[in-house]
Amino acid sequence: MKIVVCIKQVPDSTDVKIDPKTNTLMREGVASITNPFDEFAVEEALLTKEKYGGEIHVITMGPPQAIDVLKNAFALGADKVYLISDRAIAGADTLATAYTLAKTIQTVIGSVDLVICGKQAIDGDTAQVGPGVATRLGIPQLTYVAKVREIDLANKRIVVERMLENGREVLESSLPALITVVKDINEPRLPSLLGIKKAAKAQIPTLTAKDIQADENRIGLKGSPTWVTKVFSPEARGGGEVLKGELTEVVPLLVNKLMDSKFIK
Repeated sequence: MKIVVCIKQVPDSTDVKIDPKTNTLMREGVASITNPFDEFAVEEALLTKEKYGGEIHVITMGPPQAIDVLKNAFALGADKVYLISDRAIAGADTLATAYTLAKTIQTVIGSVDLVICGKQAIDGDTAQVGPGVATRLGIPQLTYVAKVREIDLANKRIVVERMLENGREVLESSLPALITVVKDINEPRLPSLLGIKKAAKAQIPTLTAKDIQADENRIGLKGSPTWVTKVFSPEARGGGEVLKGELTEVVPLLVNKLMDSKFIK
């Protein structure tokens, strides 16, 4: 069984800074971590390998320092890890990112049985990249997975529990497929000392846009139809007004205030 996990290095959520001129994240001197939801994705891959066998490939795209999250995945037990790092992919939005990851899977890793992603990244919170990768690979997507019930390799099928607002639904899909996972799915392990030593010596391959045979018009800023034009803090709101009294008294008063306000014209 071949499993691919897509992970991302993100700024520590308590230390996010924005460049006021470029409206992009300032990464220099800012502590970076593995996207928390991706930690559950890596753990699910490890659990799946322990139960069904196979190999785990972990990929990420980003600047050279993103190699740190790959070393952590390698220390945990990933078989192969890949960094996609190229100036040509810089500034990618979710569309270009999904394309780049999918091309890496297709050209470098080849056929896979299961792709696992965290449900979203904490720096963007879009939850778009996982489904975007599935679309470009032409495989089914199962989002917000809270439990993998069964994987039947002989019949190429997977059964999962998907988290909804008011409960869970059970879904069955053919393989290969892509799942995005939520934090309820497992408890991520810590790397062993032996794993850490092994990862410290590992040579992590760095791939360029040419290596993954990417179309230059579909990566980085060129391939991004969306971009940030302005970042700002919302204006502080004034204190609200609490209406007290019986319901029959308060409702007409509230209606009058709304009619006099800017919210209703």
